Amino acid sequence: MMIHGFGFLSLSASLVLPWALTGLAAGERITESLAKDVRQSFTDQEIPLPSRKLISAISTKTTYYVSSNGNDKNSGLSTSSAFKTLERAADLTDPGDTVLIMNGVYKNTSKVGAVLNIKRSGRANAWITYKAYPGHRPRLQSNGWQGVSISNGVSYIEVNGLEVVGNNSNITLGYARNQQNNKSNPLTNGNCIVIDGKKRLTHHIRILNNKVHDCGGGGIGMMESDYVTVDNNEVFNNAWYSVFACSGIGVVTSRNYDNSRDYKIVVTRNKVHNNQMLIPWYQNKKFQDGNGIIVDSNRRFGYKGRTLIANNISYKNGGSGIHTYESEHVDIVHNTTYLNNQTPVINYGQIMSNHSSDIKVYNNILYSARNRPIGSINQSPNSTFNYNLYNNNGSRLNAVGPNDIMADPQFINASTGDFRLKRKSPAINKGFRWNNLKTDALGNPRVYGPASDTGAYEMQY
Repeated sequence: MMIHGFGFLSLSASLVLPWALTGLAAGERITESLAKDVRQSFTDQEIPLPSRKLISAISTKTTYYVSSNGNDKNSGLSTSSAFKTLERAADLTDPGDTVLIMNGVYKNTSKVGAVLNIKRSGRANAWITYKAYPGHRPRLQSNGWQGVSISNGVSYIEVNGLEVVGNNSNITLGYARNQQNNKSNPLTNGNCIVIDGKKRLTHHIRILNNKVHDCGGGGIGMMESDYVTVDNNEVFNNAWYSVFACSGIGVVTSRNYDNSRDYKIVVTRNKVHNNQMLIPWYQNKKFQDGNGIIVDSNRRFGYKGRTLIANNISYKNGGSGIHTYESEHVDIVHNTTYLNNQTPVINYGQIMSNHSSDIKVYNNILYSARNRPIGSINQSPNSTFNYNLYNNNGSRLNAVGPNDIMADPQFINASTGDFRLKRKSPAINKGFRWNNLKTDALGNPRVYGPASDTGAYEMQY
């Protein structure tokens, strides 16, 4: 069955929906007893990040070329004999292969299909890579259910340097409102990149350096998957028109590939903005998602690994900048969140731990509009806010640590999306040394100076 919508970008409502109906749903409605914490030291124990050396050490078996001016009757083995469709190349890949995608616009051939449907797996020592041809900027344009689909146990896949675009520019708000009870319309509910392990566990996936935007449903989302890295993507203008209550980046109902308690889900260095619900969730007619980044319901299957949310810039989203719901073992570290909660009825704060456990919120900048919530904890035992910087907006905080400070962070130019810090920013050298994070949002070394800087950037002053 096709995945209808990105409800899995805020999945808690699926507790009351049949999985067979959508497999996905949204919102934050159901309170469960909290699972027992797994004790984990984060001050004296390094939790290893997934190795990047593995990819660079792989020798490619075959390289296929795809061009919008190609022909699927070609061999696909050179730029002059490129395939025309992504699917032609994807159907031939074996472990270790690379698909290089040249300039052009690539579209889905049917309303129920994806522009790129990845059905063949790599191996641990031989990943399959889909990436832009050097210097090119291919565009995957979808008005179907997914731009890129990775599902049904497909593993060891990298998607790198693509632009994935949805159907928002062809939809009016009036049309979307007329469709607000239609769960079967891909024009309003389509998603950009979907990693779905619902039928069979999908694992070891990397989504890197992509531009993901204007999908009525979710931007980048993973469901019932493990060992997923989402790094250095720009994710914006998603979740507008879907009836399933979606978000920009969603990590939902993670499942265990193994019993490791290291970092296995990693969301880093992404710029996530202007993702917002304009249509209420069909189940209760409320607006309660449209988050920048959400970790949702990962305790459902007893997920043992840790999730790292670090070095992200999340701003002007409808819901929280970063949000956890019914989840545990999540480290939210060195992020910059700015003027989220754009949806008037949402008061979650820039970062929220909601019905969660073992959530560490350290070294973040939280900047909220005047008299709007900044950071919050709701029924989340063993969840800690500390070494964060809050702007003084007149709002009372319910999540304050002994080393948190309240001050103007002094961004270089927030109005243009430049959240680097001025030389005299009070966020400089005020962070806690997080041993597992060696670089900042730009890849610069962290720490520079006597202590780390708060927020996504480590300034090299």
